[in-house]
Amino acid sequence: MTHSPTPTRAAALDRLAGFAPRSGRAYASGRNADLPGHPHVSGLSPYLRHRTVTEAEVVRAVLDRHAPATAEKFLSEVMWRSYFKGWLERRPQIWADYRAGVTAGRNRLAVESGLRAAWEDACEGRTGIAPFDHWARELVSTGYLHNHARMWFASIWMHTLRLPWELGADFFLRHLLDGDPASNTLSWRWVGGLHTRGKVYRARASNIAKYTDGRWDASTLGHQLAREDQVTPLDGPAHPAPDPVPVDAEWQHDLTTGLLLTEDDLHPDFLLARGLRPTAAAVLVAPSERSPLAVSSRVQGFTRDLAQDAADRVADTCPCAPVTNDPDAVVAWAETAGLQQLVVPYTPVGPARDAVARIRTSLSIPVVELLRAWDAAAWPHTTAGFFKIKARMSQIFEAIPQDVGSRP
Repeated sequence: MTHSPTPTRAAALDRLAGFAPRSGRAYASGRNADLPGHPHVSGLSPYLRHRTVTEAEVVRAVLDRHAPATAEKFLSEVMWRSYFKGWLERRPQIWADYRAGVTAGRNRLAVESGLRAAWEDACEGRTGIAPFDHWARELVSTGYLHNHARMWFASIWMHTLRLPWELGADFFLRHLLDGDPASNTLSWRWVGGLHTRGKVYRARASNIAKYTDGRWDASTLGHQLAREDQVTPLDGPAHPAPDPVPVDAEWQHDLTTGLLLTEDDLHPDFLLARGLRPTAAAVLVAPSERSPLAVSSRVQGFTRDLAQDAADRVADTCPCAPVTNDPDAVVAWAETAGLQQLVVPYTPVGPARDAVARIRTSLSIPVVELLRAWDAAAWPHTTAGFFKIKARMSQIFEAIPQDVGSRP
């Protein structure tokens, strides 16, 4: 991933085609290395986050080139996304608690000058911990960090700098092009020992030096980073019991139907393959709602451009309203178009879910959310840790033909 991704589905498919041959042993051997240009990773995460390309499409492309065992490391990374997505979907209180934690952290910043100075130094790359400062600047300037760097960064934020984890997760969500409520929140909780209770991820100087090709001196870092005896799991309540898996719905085929896309799923061909024939469409994005602080213009522009690309593609099927970030504009569009029902790809926990809920409350017509076959297959296995869902990968992959739409 050597440059900012082009915000189109065509670019996503090109990137997938270029990466699929390297998704087997080459990926497994190089995936942990955080090197300039990030040559060993797929670069697909900004597209997957918005489902400009889908998990099913990515897995299908990889399995067309490799046996499952050969591509196991990359396939597991795809499944981590599905695991986190389903885990949070069934425990929405975790997201609410995180948002409350961000509010509490901001309140502390307003009255604790020392904390505010440390937070600003961390966000602006002025801590004096060289790799951490590099990653902070890289994130702000590119909208991306290697996954290994994200783990190191989160660990240093929490365990060395002793900053509130919610403010760190918020920093990521404001700047990552692939910033996702589930993956981001739960990854930070995992590093802090809140997800897998009592298991903490500690950034180690030797590990950083090894996987960054020696760009930073391990002996210097060893004196800066928290020691093992200084790292303890964060405290928090027990996990709530999982809610039932969301169920798929069906629309009434004899009603005038509108299609609404959100930033969480910008490829509606699975709906068209099921027989949906909308008379009008709209696209709603809400990247500015990912944080109470300012979300980067890079993130907002990328998301909106991806949404516009989706609107252009949908326009081949039916008229599409201008992309909007205003739920009230969607309500007005639906009423003006004389819609009798609104169909939406299922919207998971996060800001887009809140926007769809607002639309549902304001409209007097049914708002029908349709669940992808991939999610219906994966989410039942998010009751415990990751390895439960990993053990069922082949079963989940059986949903690929149903999940993948009919058009490129």
